[in-house]
Amino acid sequence: MNFQGYRRPNGKAGVRNHVLVIPSVVCSQGAAEAITRNVKGAVYLPNVFGCAQVGNDREQTKRTLAGFGTNPNVFAVLVVGNGCENLPAKEVAEAIAPIGKRVEFIEIQEVGGTKKTIAKGKRIIKEMLADAAALPREPIPLSEIILATECGGSDYTSGLASNPALGAASDLLVEAGGTVILSETTELIGAEHLLARRARTEEIGKQVLDLIAWWEKEAIATGQDIRGANPAPGNIAGGITTIEEKSLGCIYKGGTKTLEEVIPYAFPPTKKGLILMDTPGHDIDQLTGMMAGGAQIAVFTTGRGTPTGSPIAPVIKITGNAETARKMKDNIDLSVNQVLQGKETVKEAGQRVFDEMIAVASGKLSKAEKLGQRDFCIFKIGINF
Repeated sequence: MNFQGYRRPNGKAGVRNHVLVIPSVVCSQGAAEAITRNVKGAVYLPNVFGCAQVGNDREQTKRTLAGFGTNPNVFAVLVVGNGCENLPAKEVAEAIAPIGKRVEFIEIQEVGGTKKTIAKGKRIIKEMLADAAALPREPIPLSEIILATECGGSDYTSGLASNPALGAASDLLVEAGGTVILSETTELIGAEHLLARRARTEEIGKQVLDLIAWWEKEAIATGQDIRGANPAPGNIAGGITTIEEKSLGCIYKGGTKTLEEVIPYAFPPTKKGLILMDTPGHDIDQLTGMMAGGAQIAVFTTGRGTPTGSPIAPVIKITGNAETARKMKDNIDLSVNQVLQGKETVKEAGQRVFDEMIAVASGKLSKAEKLGQRDFCIFKIGINF
């Protein structure tokens, strides 16, 4: 089975054909946004980092920015820097260049101010967009899809309908040779043993358990109760009472297949099948990490409703709550509340989710894309200096 996508110079395949402007530092974010303003096909990252960072935080910011630049949904990249930051625009561009797509960089201080930077940047991206427009979609096997799975604004329907339906769709993609990323490590607490049992090897299973132990230790070290954030107030209002209950519903997104690999935040998978990426539970942080890891499309389940989107990838919203589907029809792509009504099986709902994913991968716009919802937030490890 195929989808209609874009083939890249390094052999990867995308579902979108964006020209991306990356501010290497928060100081150049305004210029990056202005370069893409009212230019169809060009998008930018609202990056607030890139300076006063050292060690693992600096490397994570660089890896995430470069990961967006190398994502197969991106045709070409312009990196915009200020000129004095400790993550230079040139360094980010050089991390993207080896995959063969066009990438350039400019710096505000070097060009001579913001206005000149915007003018030069617009000239560059217009050239890139003209080249992008000449690239046609072509049939590409589903085995080349990396699917990001996510849940947010969860309620009691998430664990009973939308997450199981997404899990059924995840299984279909894995059976087609594709890759599914499960994230939200903190939202596996209490269910980690179930995922560990499905690991390909004992070592991978231990990695799952070790991740949970690390997050629990970090939570305790802060002196705060993790239950102040998980479940969130909205989750509780939606009928979820404990973090374990939330986790038991969350884990359904990953379907039933064998866990093949555990990867760090914003790293690309090295194997096919079901993958666990270590991320926090924060919706935008985790979505950003999975896109930096190469995911071309996301399916996001929600009971309460959420407008979340991505700058470079379609995010499909699924709900099992009929009231949410009615109230937030501008945001919700697909409702699976028929499962709760006994009018549809989880397998049938999963097939609908799978079919929607293929349609969106082939060019159908998700609701978040139509709304221009382009959220971006890098998971921060330490403090800025």
